[in-house]
Amino acid sequence: MSLPPHGGTLVDRFLTGAALDAAKEKAKGLPRIKVDSYCAFDIDCIAKGIFSPLTGFMNEAQVRSVINNMHVKPGVPWTIPILLAVSSEVGDKLSLNSEIAIEDDEGDIVAILHLAEKFHVDHREIAEKVYRTTDETHPGVAYTLGLGDVFLAGDIDVLKARVIEHQEYNLTPKETRAAFEHHGWKRIVAFQTRNPIHRAHEYLTKCALEVCDGLLIHPLMGTTKSDDIPGDVRMECYKTIVELYYPKKHTMLSIMPVNMRYAGPKEAVMHAIIRKNYGCTHFIVGRDHAGVGNFYGTYDAHYIFNEIDLQELGIQPLFFDHTFHCKACGNMGSIKTCPHDKENHTILSGTKVRDMLKAGEIPPVEFSRPEVAKVLIKWAQSA
Repeated sequence: MSLPPHGGTLVDRFLTGAALDAAKEKAKGLPRIKVDSYCAFDIDCIAKGIFSPLTGFMNEAQVRSVINNMHVKPGVPWTIPILLAVSSEVGDKLSLNSEIAIEDDEGDIVAILHLAEKFHVDHREIAEKVYRTTDETHPGVAYTLGLGDVFLAGDIDVLKARVIEHQEYNLTPKETRAAFEHHGWKRIVAFQTRNPIHRAHEYLTKCALEVCDGLLIHPLMGTTKSDDIPGDVRMECYKTIVELYYPKKHTMLSIMPVNMRYAGPKEAVMHAIIRKNYGCTHFIVGRDHAGVGNFYGTYDAHYIFNEIDLQELGIQPLFFDHTFHCKACGNMGSIKTCPHDKENHTILSGTKVRDMLKAGEIPPVEFSRPEVAKVLIKWAQSA
């Protein structure tokens, strides 16, 4: 028996067959709104059940419950509102209980919204309660404050899945659950990343795998910051390290097509919920999970789980401290397991690593696998 999805039901909002054909024809005559790639990814996540139990965009009561109580409804934790926003000018023209065609950033009609509610919530309040700051240098805050004034709520019927790079790795929750069952895995740990895997990441994923049957390496491939390493480069790194250094019988590489919100602690909880929907039983929460800049404390993403009922959450978080290679120990360790001073630890800043890569230098083998470093050197020198 696989782990139940969040809220008990794995959502599927894709229309098929005659219903799809009828909806495509009907959409031609409906009022139309256009959304950006960020919102288009959210539509895809709702449709595939990645955001189960959501069947559409949140209403005001749900948004206020999420930002104030970290629940979308009683007994169902949720920490980041899923919003559809338009300008007042557009919103005023839309009628409640009507159907609205949604056009994505690629010019395709991807969904029909059953408009149940129009509402206003102060954008700065959302930013403060989700990101714990209203500083506009925070990418999530900047995006939230730039949203239209009117939020639209209602279920969506989805006409088209979003296709992204490396689509063959873009498994849906239904597909990952089927794969886990095929492998006979009962305890599956997920690893969230938006960076190449270095030796510290490798260490903690393998520690987690020691107590689980399978490891899902699950890189985020939705919208990210412009200075993050491009997805195609990261995928080459992931495929390289999985092929060479992970046990094939116990490891799976798949893409998570979800936007990076950089919400730190609140996003750590969301990432756990999402992996529950994919069928995972355990989730790795590392140092400064989903952080950006200096907006969050090093272990704030650990502490927030003390505020969540883990039985309601339904997935077991695994907390890891800062990990590194220790010359005195002669192996990988963490501040929990290594007794030696920092001068023995191989720790490089992101700036130092990028400088080395641009210069064609392979970082110390204790920090990064050489095969991965070569992929990054090729990218860094062409950027």
